[in-house]
Amino acid sequence: MVNPVRLFYYKEIQEIMNKETVSILQQNALNLLKQLIATPSFSKEESETAGILEKFLQEKGIETNRHLNNIWAKNKYFDEGKPSLLLNSHHDTVKPNKAYTLDPFSPIEKDGKLFGLGSNDAGGCLVSLIAVFLYFYEQQNLKYNIVLAATAEEEISGKNGIEALLSHLPNIDCGMVGEPTQMQMAIAERGLLVLDVTATGKAGHAAREEGENALYKALPDIEWFRNFVFEKISPLLGKVKMTVTVIETENKAHNVVPPQCRFVVDVRVNELYTFEEILDTIKKNIQNEVTPRSFRLRSTSIAMEHPLVKAGLALKRTYYGSPTTSDKALMPFSTLKIGPGDSARSHTADEYLYVNEINEGIELYIELVNRVIL
Repeated sequence: MVNPVRLFYYKEIQEIMNKETVSILQQNALNLLKQLIATPSFSKEESETAGILEKFLQEKGIETNRHLNNIWAKNKYFDEGKPSLLLNSHHDTVKPNKAYTLDPFSPIEKDGKLFGLGSNDAGGCLVSLIAVFLYFYEQQNLKYNIVLAATAEEEISGKNGIEALLSHLPNIDCGMVGEPTQMQMAIAERGLLVLDVTATGKAGHAAREEGENALYKALPDIEWFRNFVFEKISPLLGKVKMTVTVIETENKAHNVVPPQCRFVVDVRVNELYTFEEILDTIKKNIQNEVTPRSFRLRSTSIAMEHPLVKAGLALKRTYYGSPTTSDKALMPFSTLKIGPGDSARSHTADEYLYVNEINEGIELYIELVNRVIL
């Protein structure tokens, strides 16, 4: 018969050991994030941070794999007969904007905050997920496999990031995508459809009222994009949003009527429309030629009944629809977007992350993984 007092002390010791392990992982995560901040990793230029991540994992005794600037690994006792959960975030950043007052590549820790480019988007998420992977790495009786992927080119939706890596990974059943969501659950995400519109006129001399001004031909269509409202409004993602963001002609001279005018439209699509439906409506309502750049970044959602969402709800996580697009859009399996940090800080001057957000993020991720039943 098991001595209940002995069992109590065993559980207490185990709990202390787990807390110590998590504390070490939290400190390691913070140190790793500081290294990443100090190393420029603009999209398509992530080779050095990929090397840092590779070395960090290898020093922990983990066999790593690299494809381009993407680093991935699987748990020590990976079992092909079990389902697999992907832990993913990115290590590329945008370029710092001109409003920075601090050195974007100096990881400054002050007043409970860690400043630096990529600290919030998405360095904090990435190092937290790496810590979680390390926590479970050597456990022999996991209910499912855990695969880690630190990927490139997320900020530009590039083709050499997660999209290029997917075919190199083992079969994945579902995943968590680390993006700053304040550790709440983004269960749906807008799709991104970028359109190039071209208005064609005829060149002429401005003083003699010659030609056909392509700029003027573009204006009615620009006004249509500004005012048109698609009928279906999502309870999670709201309405489809269309914004004209760029307009240009090839003219350099002030006195030439432009024969061509091009403008760009950023379309954020909710889950109630396909890209094809959106494009068909646009073509029926504007006069000029419209060309979509890609259909890759479609809107996504994960079912409320999915084990990842149910586990999050059990941990009192709230859920919402995200207005921003991430690598989640490129994954052909169900994913939950969740991570420490605040999306409102992304791409801002003097970007920062609260150190405690990393600590809490690691703990919540671990609880979430423990509760998921695939």
